[in-house]
Amino acid sequence: MSARTKARKRALDILFQADVRGDEVATILAAEAKRAASEPAREASWLYAREIVDGVIDNREAIDEQITTFAKDWSLARMPAVDRAVLRLATWEILYNDEVPTAVAIDEAVELAKEFSTDDSPSFVHGVLARIARST
Repeated sequence: MSARTKARKRALDILFQADVRGDEVATILAAEAKRAASEPAREASWLYAREIVDGVIDNREAIDEQITTFAKDWSLARMPAVDRAVLRLATWEILYNDEVPTAVAIDEAVELAKEFSTDDSPSFVHGVLARIARST
């Protein structure tokens, strides 16, 4: 598994925790940074996870607007928390990270949805992200 794939899982975990627990993302990031500092082998994945989470935080309003615009008949509140987190991190990659090809961002997001969410989530995530990608 690549460092970026691991980083996406870490970012998903951070975003999911903040959403479900109602914790500040900064608090979770600080705990993760401390943990990463004690595990040098995880540094590569930590740095990109941090970049994703910071990017989602910095662009949250625009990201959420894109998701709600293209998630036909679904509000953010109605989506499973895992799907919200997956969509947020992938939307950030599509819109704000030129180093990641759009197809890779979508494929990685679909894989996360397969692993961590409902049976219907992969196709939902793919549909929303494909519409976002086509709009850019």
